[in-house]
Amino acid sequence: MSMKETLSSYWQKIQGELFLFLEEAVGHLTSAHKQLIIVLDMVRIEAFVRHWQGLPGRPAAERAALARAFVAKAVLNLPTTRMLIERLEADKTLRRLCGWSRPSEVPHESTFSRAFAEFADSKLPSRLHEALIKETHEDRLVGHISRDSTEIEGREKPQKIESPETAATMEKPKKKRGRPKKGEEAPPKEPRRIEKQVAGMSLSAMLADLPQVCDVGCKRNAKGHQETWIGYKLHIDTADGDIPISCVLTSASVHDSQVAIPLATMTAARVTSCYDIMDSAYDAPEIRQHSRSIGHVPIIDINPRRNTELKAELAQEEKRLALIGHHMAEDVRYNERSAAERVNSNLKDNHGGRTVRVRSPEKVMCHLMFGILTISVAQILRLVT
Repeated sequence: MSMKETLSSYWQKIQGELFLFLEEAVGHLTSAHKQLIIVLDMVRIEAFVRHWQGLPGRPAAERAALARAFVAKAVLNLPTTRMLIERLEADKTLRRLCGWSRPSEVPHESTFSRAFAEFADSKLPSRLHEALIKETHEDRLVGHISRDSTEIEGREKPQKIESPETAATMEKPKKKRGRPKKGEEAPPKEPRRIEKQVAGMSLSAMLADLPQVCDVGCKRNAKGHQETWIGYKLHIDTADGDIPISCVLTSASVHDSQVAIPLATMTAARVTSCYDIMDSAYDAPEIRQHSRSIGHVPIIDINPRRNTELKAELAQEEKRLALIGHHMAEDVRYNERSAAERVNSNLKDNHGGRTVRVRSPEKVMCHLMFGILTISVAQILRLVT
C-alpha cells in the first residue's frame, strides 16, 4: 500500500472514529484541539519518554503529559510556558488531552522547566521528527530537496567563536612576514571546514565541528540591505509539499555552505530524493561534488562574486531568455525552492520561531523542533486532504 493510501485510511479513521470518541470523552473540540490530536496520534510520544512507575524513589511528574503540553504550546503558538499553564488551567479539553483531569494536577512552572531540560538533553522532538519522516517516507521518492537557513533571534549575550584554526595559530610561534628564504618551504595551509567534510568526516564529527554558541549574524535581505541579529541559524532541508526533512542549528555567524554537506548526509539517510536545490550561498564545487556522489542532481544558483564579466553575462542571458520566452528546465525546478521559504515563515509566524525564551543551543533546538514537528504532521496530511 502506498503512503498516500495509508494516510488516506488513517485520516478517515481519525475523522470517523477518533474525533467522535474524544468529543464524547473530553468535550467540544476546536480546530486547534483537532490539530493537536492529530500531531499526538501520529508521533506517539509515549514510546519515546521514560515512565517512572515501578522505579525506586519518589515518582517524577509524568513526562509524557509534559511532552504533550509542549507540543500543544507549539500548536497554539504560545510565547511562554506561563501562558501555557494558564491555558491548561482554563481549557478543560486541552488539559484532558494532555493528560490532567483537574486544574490542580497541572504541574508548577519549575516542573515544566526541568522536564524541558530533560527533553533538550535527550533531543526528544528531534528523535520524534526523525522517526516520523522515516515512517512516512519509507517508500516515497522525493523529487526536490530545498535547502535554506533562517535567522533565529536569541535572548543571550553573544559569544566570540574561536575556531580550531585560530587556536592552533595562537599556539604556534609567529612566522616572519614575506616569502620564505631560499631553501625553506612555506608551511601547508590548514584545510577549510568544507574541505575536511568532503575528505570523509563522519556525520557526528561534522555536526560536532559546527559552532553552536549564540553570536552575531549578518546577511543581506531581499532588498539588498544588511541585517544583523543576535542568536542562531536554523538550517532546514524541505521536501516537496513543504515537509521539513532535516534540521541543524548553528551559530548565527556560520555560513550556509558549511552546513550543506552534513545536512545533505542527514537527509539522504532519511529519504530518497533526486534534486538538491540551493541558492547562490551554496555555490561551491565541494557541495556540487558531494551532491553528485550521493546520486543527486545539484541545482545551485550561480554566485558571480567579484567577477563583473560573469555577472554581466548572466544578466544578458536572463534578458535573452525572457525575450524569446524560453524557460530552462533547471530554472523551472529551481522555482520549487520557495518551499523552504514557506516553511521558514510558517515556523516563525505560527509555531514559535519568533518567541525563543530559552538559552543554550540544546534548549533552543528543542523549542524549534516542537514547531517543526507540528509543521511536518500538518503538511504530510495535506498530501491526502
